[in-house]
Amino acid sequence: MITAKMESNSITLIREKNVESAVDWFNQHKQSFYILGWCYFRNQHQIEELFYRSIIKVNEELPRFKNKTSYETWITSIFIQTSRELSDDRSLQVSEESELHKDLFKALNPLKQLEKEAVILTYILGISKQETAHLLKISVEELKDHLFSGIQSLKKGMGYESSFNGCKEYHKNYIDYLEKTLDRSKKIDLEKHIYHCQECQDDLSTFQDVMLTMLNFTERMDYVPSGFMENVKDRLAEKEKHRQRKSKKRKKIGLVFASVFVLVMSIGFFTGSFTDLYYTWTIKDQQLRVLLQHNLGEKLNLVAESNGVKIRITGAIADDVQTLVFYEIEDTADDNQYVIGYDDDGVVVENKSEIMSPETYPRYHPPDLKSDINNKEKNVYHGKMSLQPLTKDKGTIKLTITKLQKIVRDSSDRKRIIPYEDTGYETGEWNFDIPVTKSPSKEYALAGKTKVEGVPVRFEKLTIAPTATILQLDVNNGQPQKRIDFLNVDNLEVNNKKVKTDIYGSSFASNYMDWSTFQILFDPLFGEKPKEINVQFNSVHLTIQDEKTIKLDASKGYPQTFEYAGSTISIDKVEVGQPANVVISNREIKNRAYDSLQLEVVGNEENEINSREMNSEGVLIDKNGVEYDINDVSTVYEEIEQPRYLATVQNIMLESNNTGEKVIPKKLVIHGYNTTKYLDDVVKLSLKHN
Repeated sequence: MITAKMESNSITLIREKNVESAVDWFNQHKQSFYILGWCYFRNQHQIEELFYRSIIKVNEELPRFKNKTSYETWITSIFIQTSRELSDDRSLQVSEESELHKDLFKALNPLKQLEKEAVILTYILGISKQETAHLLKISVEELKDHLFSGIQSLKKGMGYESSFNGCKEYHKNYIDYLEKTLDRSKKIDLEKHIYHCQECQDDLSTFQDVMLTMLNFTERMDYVPSGFMENVKDRLAEKEKHRQRKSKKRKKIGLVFASVFVLVMSIGFFTGSFTDLYYTWTIKDQQLRVLLQHNLGEKLNLVAESNGVKIRITGAIADDVQTLVFYEIEDTADDNQYVIGYDDDGVVVENKSEIMSPETYPRYHPPDLKSDINNKEKNVYHGKMSLQPLTKDKGTIKLTITKLQKIVRDSSDRKRIIPYEDTGYETGEWNFDIPVTKSPSKEYALAGKTKVEGVPVRFEKLTIAPTATILQLDVNNGQPQKRIDFLNVDNLEVNNKKVKTDIYGSSFASNYMDWSTFQILFDPLFGEKPKEINVQFNSVHLTIQDEKTIKLDASKGYPQTFEYAGSTISIDKVEVGQPANVVISNREIKNRAYDSLQLEVVGNEENEINSREMNSEGVLIDKNGVEYDINDVSTVYEEIEQPRYLATVQNIMLESNNTGEKVIPKKLVIHGYNTTKYLDDVVKLSLKHN
């Protein structure tokens, strides 16, 4: 059963792209999801492919995740969607079954697809009916129908009679009755009927046996093969495909440009202005143009075409941070714009293991839809993609592209993209051999210390690379009462030149003793030798430990309130049952000290109770307290000034591992809270001299 630790991450932290966190999450829940995978496939290779693609999809969609649903529900929906897509892929329909699992899943085989999904999600993964119905895109009543028919089919596979012989008019009440959610009047009516009807007694008893078997299924088995997740991790590190190179000859420079070129040559060769003018006229992408003007990277003109879509590689540059590939995509048949995605399903470096570092992940560069260059033509898009850094000084990247993401703009504002899940793809095959030479980076040891909200911070290193500038700092998180989860920097100023923070590039690096290391990325500083260095902070995300315990008594009237962290918090509901529910809320957001609470609800038997947060609500605000609707697609998170997500309602569900046992919430334990503090401190740094 999926048992989720109750936590509410800030929007900023949720949106960080982190493949390792997705891998760790799936590793913790591999047992349940392995079973769910067998709804769709009967071969271990297929399920490895399912886990692999699901992790890629979770990582790809993470920047767009909103707290509209729980993190667990969101991942499960992606897993189901990916399962259904792959089950339609004929290349994965391997008829050979694993001998190890034939007996285990024999009972599930006769079930229809929705019946399998409903039974496994509800009774094995332990997801509520409301969430299961949401995941399967059906109503709760339809879900109950599938659960009933699914259990009816399971009876035969488990040695019982193949059909129910009891009175049909009572069949629809079996599930609610056994789960103790049936209306009192219907419950009494059913119990009176069962007392006089032996066939219904037998029916209900058999039905309960099957339900209990499924509920205890996960605890009685451990069938995930050894090395399963290691195979998935290997796939994430390397995916080999054999493609042949396709390229076309470079276009010739037109006669008009040639005449101008000769004139400029005669003037610019002697004045030194020729190089800048040449790149200004011939290179449309501003970042690539600047790189080439600093004699960095390669100017290229590699072209491949498939299904009427032409991709041109215009340049590439490699350093210790990443390998950037600049491209232009033209739809020659229609007015569509496409962008190269960031998952291995659509982009593969054939020789990645030979020339690229496996220790880092490619950087995320969102589509640039506001630039003039991408608003001139409806069928042309200019972009860049990040690949892993080279392990060699030079090499040739054998790149294969098989899928492009279609850009669909809002008709009311061509500078805004419709969310990816609502757009389509263009498939084909585009192959390139891209020559790259690794450009050097320079590292400078720093001398500088400060305190942020009382927590010591020391600055360790500044790396200046052609594609990015990286500031490395350490935070002392040895204090139990206060911990810095993330420190946001607004800008870095080197020799009076300011560069902004890359909101998608900053990351946690490592832990050592009491110190946590963070790397913060900025725009590149070309050829600067640091003399004067200033760092301006933006905000800090903190975890504050502040224990408080509130006794709960379901017999008392609710709502009730209590004071915590300067706020009046309401306990709206305390419900006994299987599951039990506790709902707390605080909709007052003005001058609130905390973003979200770190809490748990303790039941009558602590060692046998699982608790998780469900259907939480919250509001997104900026530094000035202006509210934004996180469910509105027109809300552009990146354009909000110092966003902060405040939880307003937290709904905690408690379930007992013992079927049929009521859960009685006894106390609400608040361990602490997360908060965001806005900063404007400027720290002056100097180079460390040995």
